[in-house]
Amino acid sequence: MIRSAAIVFFLLGSLFACSAAVTPKALNTYIKQVAAAKAGDAEATVSYRKVSANMFHVSVTWELKAPVPQDDLLVRIIPAFSPSFNWAPHLTPGNNHIIPQHVFRAPALIAAGKKKMISVIPDLDLIRKNGLPWLMDMNVPANELVLGLGKSKVTDHILYERQGGMIIPEGKNEIGFYVIVSGKSEDIQNPFQRATAFMWNKWATPLYQSGEPLHQTDMEPYVKQTYNWAFKNWKSAVWQEFELNGKTVGAPVFIVNTTQSPNYKGQVNEREFRSIWNQAWFNSLRSAQGLYRYAVRTKNDTLKQFAIKTKELALAFPQQEGFFKSVIATEMEEVEIDGRRYHRSKGWNTKYFGNSNRNPLTWDPRKSPYHIADMSFTAYWMLVWYNELEKDKRLLDYAKRYADALIRLQDSDGFFPAWLNLDNLKPMPSLKQSPETSVSVTFLLKMYQATREQRYLQSAQKAMKAVMGKIIPEGQWEDFETYWSCSRVGSDNWVGKKIARNNMFKQNSFSVYWTAEALLEMYKITGSKNYLKWGQRTLDELLMYQAVWQPPFIAVRSLGGFGVMNADAEWNDSRQSLFAGLILEYGEILKKKEYLQRGLAALRASFTMMYTPLNPQTMKQWQARWPFFGEKDYGFMMENYGHDGVTNDDGLGIGEFTIYDWGNGAAAEAYNRLYDKYGGKFLADN
Repeated sequence: MIRSAAIVFFLLGSLFACSAAVTPKALNTYIKQVAAAKAGDAEATVSYRKVSANMFHVSVTWELKAPVPQDDLLVRIIPAFSPSFNWAPHLTPGNNHIIPQHVFRAPALIAAGKKKMISVIPDLDLIRKNGLPWLMDMNVPANELVLGLGKSKVTDHILYERQGGMIIPEGKNEIGFYVIVSGKSEDIQNPFQRATAFMWNKWATPLYQSGEPLHQTDMEPYVKQTYNWAFKNWKSAVWQEFELNGKTVGAPVFIVNTTQSPNYKGQVNEREFRSIWNQAWFNSLRSAQGLYRYAVRTKNDTLKQFAIKTKELALAFPQQEGFFKSVIATEMEEVEIDGRRYHRSKGWNTKYFGNSNRNPLTWDPRKSPYHIADMSFTAYWMLVWYNELEKDKRLLDYAKRYADALIRLQDSDGFFPAWLNLDNLKPMPSLKQSPETSVSVTFLLKMYQATREQRYLQSAQKAMKAVMGKIIPEGQWEDFETYWSCSRVGSDNWVGKKIARNNMFKQNSFSVYWTAEALLEMYKITGSKNYLKWGQRTLDELLMYQAVWQPPFIAVRSLGGFGVMNADAEWNDSRQSLFAGLILEYGEILKKKEYLQRGLAALRASFTMMYTPLNPQTMKQWQARWPFFGEKDYGFMMENYGHDGVTNDDGLGIGEFTIYDWGNGAAAEAYNRLYDKYGGKFLADN
């Protein structure tokens, strides 16, 4: 056993050898070693440059006389302490997994203990210069933070594994990174803030000041094209209208795809069951509020009536002891035309109510359980409509019936369950104590403001305490999307458990956002700065998913856009339109220019995926993928970019559908809501 260990140590020593400068004294108590692999027979040279009292730039270089075939080239940073908290932008559960440059939105490896914190940030300027693919890794059992070069391949949905086959070119090859260290208690409590601030100020601010991520900062034309697309050029596919309880109701359909384009010459093939959703993700009531605001501002009664019909639809969802479903859908069928089969709706005369099929039990919306987050989110938007648009008391009464049912579900620790059994309304086991609770906190605070009934505030305070105590310190950001949407890796054995190799849970940005929002609302109502402190800490963790640069391997504008989770690959995901207002509000309260820029960048990024001449770079990618697109398709917008983990300059990374309530309609809602709050000049000129 001792002999084997000695052999391994000898081999590692021969592979990771370098001619290093003396480690700066300021780093000695934070970094035990920087070990660089050989490139062929060439050893690395390591040099340090002081940037500030707490930051150094580390350069690792290899001089090669000829190209070297080598699967990877790695630099291992060994902390001089044992971290208890770790963070990385992507999971690497096995030794063959890596974090590829494709997910370098705001790339950093963070390790923190009781008294020390270290962040390692790749030098993004060098990635622009180096044609080789970069990677990172975090091996907690070995206490290693790893940067390097190497190819990758996508496995599962979505993890990355080493591929091999790299050839390191002759000449100078360099890997550089920044190291941030601190022993201050505030940096241990919030290990993200220094990294997020540095990355935004260094790389994002110059791009932002040059006008990125849009080619124009005025977003009004994008909103106009959105509504022109939905309610004129694509109206026959998008707008759904029918009778319910003696009233005409309607809303944009859940999803449309490229086969429904007026310019498509083939047969329509509907991607998913025809439906309308009011849930924590795709929410027609939220989108309708943006349409209502725009219609009032532009004096367009036709658009206003579309919005009102959507409100009427939300109010028509029946309640069962206060609870209500989130989906109304039609029956579907397969039709055969010229020997090919197509997915089609049977029409709204076959309608039924159901729930989101993004859950741990079933894909069938008829059998899907009640989802608390969906109901709390929708009821919240009912109260926003009531407070800001129309004093329609039916909205308040509907939300109150739900609120009274909700607070009866709260467990002794303060959490609300995620799902309820359809038949007996009993809590189900999955995510019984999760950060989905935060959605209900925000809703209950809104209810308290509307009614001044203390029981809603007291319930919210108890729930917030539970999330602050159990979820935030451990980063247990598990919600419905974490495991039961497209990225289902780990849904069978990771739920409620950390991945040992990374000392991290599988995490999703939704629940980080919900919690940052709930904490801010708690601060605004109670005045307690402890909520604000933890809210900023949570917000900074959320901002680790926001793109701070324009990578050379991303063919659309990326600044300010958001990723989804640490096991998925999207850029510019539509959640950024939801996040934008919260980031701006933190910026106002904390008087942080960085947050104001980030919020506006997120809002502008919400329109970058739109097919329109306003986005010439993106439009080129759409035309490469769907050459039949034309003027009537202006406004079509995929919810994100690079979803499958790979991109190129020829349309790879562009999708084939639009979800109005999680794409152009959601972006337009955010813009119109923030327009009413801040004014168009603020949104365009700052």
